[in-house]
Amino acid sequence: MEPRLDFYKANPQVIKALLAQEERIGKSGLEKPLTELVRLRASQINGCAFCVDMHTSDARKGGETDRRLATVVVWRETPFFTDRERAALEWTEALTLVSEDHVPDHVWEAVKPHFSAEELVDLTLVIATINSWNRFSIAFRKTPV
Repeated sequence: MEPRLDFYKANPQVIKALLAQEERIGKSGLEKPLTELVRLRASQINGCAFCVDMHTSDARKGGETDRRLATVVVWRETPFFTDRERAALEWTEALTLVSEDHVPDHVWEAVKPHFSAEELVDLTLVIATINSWNRFSIAFRKTPV
């Protein structure tokens, strides 16, 4: 698959805006391993090869195990994730697939006990941001190298 457009070069101001979101995420109280799991799961759902590759690699560099990375896609069926991680992954799926169920109440009730109000907003920003990156990478066919 050939890249369609180098969106970094085509409009650096847009990338600067996305990077500002990433900077805010980096300053949040959310654990880096959790944010990588969330980014990976959203990227899997969206079918973004570039981001799946990048966030798998970043998670490994951060100490994540191959076993957990391999089972993120089936997190409900494994014992490898904490309750907080499970809540974040479910929130990720609901927000990434927002057109299907509009984030049902049971998902909200599941995530709410595991995160403070500030953390929920930060977690939602992580999910919204990775979904934006996924859409840029998919639309313009950014491929892993």
